[in-house]
Amino acid sequence: MNSTPDPPPGSITRCWGDGDPLMEAYHDTEWGVPVHNDRVLFELLLLDNFQAGLSWRTILHKRENFRQAFDGFDPVKIAAYTDADRQRLLADVGIIRNRAKINAAITNAQAFLDIQKKFGSFDHYLWQFTGHQTAMNPGYTSWEDIPVSSPESDALSSDLKLRGFKFVGTTICYAYMQSIGMVNDHLSSCFLFGKDLS
Repeated sequence: MNSTPDPPPGSITRCWGDGDPLMEAYHDTEWGVPVHNDRVLFELLLLDNFQAGLSWRTILHKRENFRQAFDGFDPVKIAAYTDADRQRLLADVGIIRNRAKINAAITNAQAFLDIQKKFGSFDHYLWQFTGHQTAMNPGYTSWEDIPVSSPESDALSSDLKLRGFKFVGTTICYAYMQSIGMVNDHLSSCFLFGKDLS
């Protein structure tokens, strides 16, 4: 993962995550940090797909279980999963045992590999939707001010669906764009606001 600036000494003001060490670490070192590594891009897409209808806290606390269950988030291995793998995942209490989401993870891995072949990398394909740069929020002061979608996430969602992806509605796509730094939505009160996180 890319590094982020060290927080200032003393008290730290975050957008969210206070009181949960795992959430704090994710907020401070990953959320909004630009990602260009295809494997990490796939990992976060898979996790965001499983988040649909759930809290990010739930997914984050199961992240390592997902990593083990899904072969280190290797899209090549996941794309080749068989019915036996589906049954193994449905029996794994460490992850979200949702048949539709498990099937989507396999379908999405296959579609992900297709994009890599056509564009050279998923990174090159993905970042075109924000002009290959991070969209910075204008200085939102509360979490309620932050949108749940954007014209860019609408376009990404539509294109991913055309390419066969599942669980990629515009809200999920916007959350994904936040997680991989295509959008930097740190609040104006946050110690990371306005920082170059790349």
